[in-house]
Amino acid sequence: MDGIVGGAIGPRFRDPLWTADGRPRASVAPDALTTLWFNTGTLCNLACGHCYIESSPRNDALVHLTAEEVGRFLDEAVHEAPDLREVGFTGGEPFVNRDLTAMLADALGRGLDALVLTNATRPLTVHRAAITELAARFGARLGFRVSLDHFNSARHEAERGPGTFAWALEGLRWLSGTGARVAVAGRLAFGQNEEELRRGYAAMFAEQCLSLDADDPRQLVLFPEMDGSAAVPEIAESCWDLLGVRPQAMMCASSRMVVRRRGADRAEVMACTLIADDERFRCGTSLAEARRRVWLSHPHCSRFCVLGNAKCG
Repeated sequence: MDGIVGGAIGPRFRDPLWTADGRPRASVAPDALTTLWFNTGTLCNLACGHCYIESSPRNDALVHLTAEEVGRFLDEAVHEAPDLREVGFTGGEPFVNRDLTAMLADALGRGLDALVLTNATRPLTVHRAAITELAARFGARLGFRVSLDHFNSARHEAERGPGTFAWALEGLRWLSGTGARVAVAGRLAFGQNEEELRRGYAAMFAEQCLSLDADDPRQLVLFPEMDGSAAVPEIAESCWDLLGVRPQAMMCASSRMVVRRRGADRAEVMACTLIADDERFRCGTSLAEARRRVWLSHPHCSRFCVLGNAKCG
């Protein structure tokens, strides 16, 4: 759909300030920063068909962050983000990064909660001793969210490859026994509604003797699809009231993500955990610089956050 974009004809999501039909684009003002994400790097032991960031064993577009870099941002947060409560680690597969457990120890040692998004497969096993120690010290302040695309092994493996369902279940069972906080991430896909999916996961949790409540959205998070080929509407400023949604409920009001690009001499801050390659969402190299308004000029803003009512944290 084409229309008026800042006084010119253009496609949707092109102009940062105007929608394609000429309306002021919705934006989100910064609130207190309560969640800081670190993308530990796009390298992953798997190459999933639906990965929004195209992680794989060969993709190092975002290189591995170091514990020193994470510590620099956590030092800055003492002054620039005094309301910070949670630090999240995503990828790629975070356990491919050798510094992950040192990063976790740093965040937890500062009194912050920590959450790792993981596929819970083979890279996890290398870090078991360190995780056991961290879980013994910090208990449920240390959290893991394991990706299980579906409760059916065939559907999960259609995206992630043969054997990945059994590996993930083994990792999930092991993590559940450490004393850390554990959750599962699934997908609102496969032609099933949320109720059907939660029933299926509940049966699988019971079969695997996992004490997870499939009806609790904190223990089983079902994310909307991130299909980049599907058309989604733009969000204009006037849509907030029409949809009954508050701008401050969006992730970009209270969270930011740190990344380091291949070839860059230092890490930088992105406005969104889902958008790592759009120049319009780059927010500088410090938390102070990152305190800026964000215009919802990417399809993910509409698909995942506003209409999908989803959050990574």
